[in-house]
Amino acid sequence: MLNSVTLDQAIDTALQLPTEQQEMLVDILRSRQIEARRQEIAADAGVSITAFQAGKLKAYSAEALIAELHETLEDAE
Repeated sequence: MLNSVTLDQAIDTALQLPTEQQEMLVDILRSRQIEARRQEIAADAGVSITAFQAGKLKAYSAEALIAELHETLEDAE
């Protein structure tokens, strides 16, 4: 079983680091969040491309898509 660390414990531990290492930690966390988000976007794009190639999605021009979005918003009101 993995040891569980609370957010407060993680913050307390991080605050014990020298300032330079705290800044490095923030940079590392930010970089990892960005990379995780990139991977999530890439996975979503892969699913969308597969669905499009399978004929489950159809192509729209930007104008047609915007018009459809406007209609949907108007219908929601």
